[in-house]
Amino acid sequence: EVQIVESGGGLVQAGGSLRLSCAASGFTAENYVIGWFRQAPGKERESVSCIMPSDGSIWYAASVKGRFTISSDNAKNTVYLQMNSLKPEDTAVYYCAGDPMNTCPGEGYYYRGQGSQVTVSS
Repeated sequence: EVQIVESGGGLVQAGGSLRLSCAASGFTAENYVIGWFRQAPGKERESVSCIMPSDGSIWYAASVKGRFTISSDNAKNTVYLQMNSLKPEDTAVYYCAGDPMNTCPGEGYYYRGQGSQVTVSS
């Protein structure tokens, strides 16, 4: 059974840092494109970052470039999103999703986790 579980969200002050983890089971994350998305209340879902561990391709949204870093640990089948210099506008539910046939960046990744709340206070 394919499963994606996010963890690491929480409440942080502006300027602080958090690291989100995306643990995959039932498939080898190295062979998938893995993406992070976020959705704030009343807003559309936004692509944040993605990685294709098989070829090292990485993409960031302009709004997070230079502040967020995506990485993968193939041995742990886990993808991370290190978020630094957090801003109140980064507040959202962050989702991790994976797909064996999609692109980076892309939409509609087939497997998605339940999400992890990130709240940045001003």
